[in-house]
Amino acid sequence: MSDNTVQPVQVTVSELKPRMRGLTVIFKVVSITEPHEVTSRDDGATHRVADAKVGDSSGTVIIPLWDDSIGRFQVGSVYKLENGYTKLFMNNIRLNIGRDGVVNPSDDKIPEVNMEQDVSSVAYPQRPRRRYRGQRTERDRGYRADSRGEEKSDSGQRGKSPPADQDDSDIDDEGEQ
Repeated sequence: MSDNTVQPVQVTVSELKPRMRGLTVIFKVVSITEPHEVTSRDDGATHRVADAKVGDSSGTVIIPLWDDSIGRFQVGSVYKLENGYTKLFMNNIRLNIGRDGVVNPSDDKIPEVNMEQDVSSVAYPQRPRRRYRGQRTERDRGYRADSRGEEKSDSGQRGKSPPADQDDSDIDDEGEQ
């Protein structure tokens, strides 16, 4: 039987990489943006969100703060996050607290935060998405069914897409042979 628990690892801000889990990070809050409202795609509920820029002597990162957690942080204070994780948001790293994460004030001292090394400003490439059964392939890209069930190319012309067993290499971009 495999154990799916993640071993905790203590890291500095500059060591953060995408998709890390079980993180322990000690950080100082540098700034917090004004909260704004967003609507959940899951249940349609409205939430308040603010971004906290936090850091240590190695660099800075953004932590999204949701709802009640916004008021728990004070600029200039030092905190310890246990069981945090990183995630990409718009191709940039965010350090997340999550439902299993625990944040408490820390007695550690961070006299100066390295503002030059902002790990949230590094753009990472998107991971390729998985293909699931029923998704279009490279071969049928550019064709879709219209409301009458006929296939229509993205150029707007109606017609038939090449049969799956036919080699379409002799068909040009206009659908002509």
